[in-house]
Amino acid sequence: MKRTCPECGDEYTGRSDKKFCSSPCRAAFHNRKNAEDNTFQRSVNNILRHNRNVLAELNPDGKSNVRKDRLIDRGFKFRYFTNQYRTRNNKLYHFCYDYGYRVEDDDSEWVFLIKRQEYVE
Repeated sequence: MKRTCPECGDEYTGRSDKKFCSSPCRAAFHNRKNAEDNTFQRSVNNILRHNRNVLAELNPDGKSNVRKDRLIDRGFKFRYFTNQYRTRNNKLYHFCYDYGYRVEDDDSEWVFLIKRQEYVE
């Protein structure tokens, strides 16, 4: 029985449960189908990488204080981070991979930057 490939439209024969004429057509069909999800995930990963690079650029020595507007001027997005860490002193750090930051409060114009140490998990 001949069937039509949903990707390229070519006719093909084969097993009764075969849906595509070839592996490339199968992959192309599923890649296109999942493109919207992949695009969203890729854009979030790009923001996280950018945030990490901004933190690394402004914190070459492992610890520093910077003005919040320096981060904002470089396109840093505070809503995106990979994880959080709360110290024993109840200070909350947000991390973008191995670089973190702490904002004292919403009104503060200073941000404390750190690089993750081996003992911080």
